[in-house]
Amino acid sequence: MAVATGKIKSMGAAKSPLLGFAMFSPAILYIVLVIGLPFVMAVFYAFSDARIGSNELHFVGLENFRSIIQSPSFQKSLQNSIVFTIASQVIVMVCANILAIALEKPFRGRGLVRFLILLPWVAPVSLGTIGWKWILDSIYSVITWVLVWLHLVKPFDTPMWLGEPRLAMTSVVLVHCWRLIPFSTVILLAGRTAIPKEIPEAAAIDGAGFWRTTFQINLPMMKPIIAVALLFGTIFTFTDMTVVYILTAGGPFDSTQTLPSFAFATGITGSDLAAGAAVSVFLVPVLVLIAYLMLRMAHRAEMA
Repeated sequence: MAVATGKIKSMGAAKSPLLGFAMFSPAILYIVLVIGLPFVMAVFYAFSDARIGSNELHFVGLENFRSIIQSPSFQKSLQNSIVFTIASQVIVMVCANILAIALEKPFRGRGLVRFLILLPWVAPVSLGTIGWKWILDSIYSVITWVLVWLHLVKPFDTPMWLGEPRLAMTSVVLVHCWRLIPFSTVILLAGRTAIPKEIPEAAAIDGAGFWRTTFQINLPMMKPIIAVALLFGTIFTFTDMTVVYILTAGGPFDSTQTLPSFAFATGITGSDLAAGAAVSVFLVPVLVLIAYLMLRMAHRAEMA
């Protein structure tokens, strides 16, 4: 009996690596097909002269990267991406912290409020953005109608939310924040619930008020969680093109054009696959650097 049990254990130990690989293989296959293969093709196209409708393909080295870096449109898109990301993350982090504080303690209807807050993140981004496009429409904008009704703007001098460069960028940032705030709120709320209750209670006994407890106890202890939320938010924002494409398509006058939307406009709309792929590949080292810095900051905060 002991010998049979030993054989069964040895067979199970021998099969465990194969079983583990079999369980991980769907995820590995998904990553290879959905991420790995397109990435390899993008790198290949970035060093070629590939164009839509052309059967010829030649190796051109770094010519595409030199061309896009010297392009004023690329420089403008890079600048817009930085402004778009920084402005969005500042607003998202502030609003998400406020919502996390408000939703931490139980109150009547908290479950419903949490559900409503999560709706912008759960709902398809295209549907939500199309709704915002109607809200910000130059003729049918409900915001403009309310401002006219309150006599804050003149009926025939209403703002063009998506037609003026500064207003268009502001609109794009706010719509993106509306979509991303629920995601960051969930992360920060989880971080706040992980803080030991004894520490804020001891601070309250010592006379620490709400603001002192928040800025000197809770936020310092949540630095690793905030860094993770900021990392994901930065990556989502820097690589997002759906909000920009639906609301403004990069206009007016490239004032809201970001690197992802510029890559799409160049590679697909403009039929220059090589240049579009070069812009996409340019994003990779930038995002890797951002991820490294964010993770290092989170590690230092956790060690401290």
